[in-house]
Amino acid sequence: MHRYIIFHMPKVVFTQQLRRFTETPEIDTGAGLLRDALEAAFTANPRLRGYILDDQGHLRENVVIFIDGQRVRDRVGLNDALGINSSIHVLQALSGG
Repeated sequence: MHRYIIFHMPKVVFTQQLRRFTETPEIDTGAGLLRDALEAAFTANPRLRGYILDDQGHLRENVVIFIDGQRVRDRVGLNDALGINSSIHVLQALSGG
């Protein structure tokens, strides 16, 4: 008899707006906090950091992140907790007139 262990991991997904500027891979990560999940994405593509975070390491004004459909609360520390099946969607807010 075979036993299979299924691991669930939070997944970071970047929306299409960012794909115009750089590669945006989907990342499965074992991170427990948003900041750690983003760091995993930045490891896969270091250019993403500049599009997502400002010089202080805070979420840029034009970036919005949702965890399991809920908007991120901590835009400075990025310490929002992740569940084992969390889905993290990163997008640039659209602006214009």
